[in-house]
Amino acid sequence: MTESPVFVRTYDFIQWLIPCTMSFPRSQRFVLTKRLQDSMLNFYEIIIEAALGPDRKLLSKLHAADVELVKVRKYLRLARDLEWLKPRQYQYAAAQVTEIGCLLGGWMKKANPAQK
Repeated sequence: MTESPVFVRTYDFIQWLIPCTMSFPRSQRFVLTKRLQDSMLNFYEIIIEAALGPDRKLLSKLHAADVELVKVRKYLRLARDLEWLKPRQYQYAAAQVTEIGCLLGGWMKKANPAQK
């Protein structure tokens, strides 16, 4: 499980994201910062549960993870628009989230043969 690219990329992104969001305005530490961090951590927890849980719940867990990743994308965009993320930071974050999303999409296709 932990050697799978989706877990490695997610872990690495969380390691980058948490210190990065600590530079957001102090007034936002319990608003946008918390939501962004929580959504990314929720995503990580859900994919762990999907990997370790029963097969019958796999697709629902992967869909829930996809929802969390969409939230992360939206929060990152908002942080960029508010100029709390520098353009290069946003570019890096967007690329990482896109890669994680592609890995998740591949896992979803593998888990749902009817979708192919």
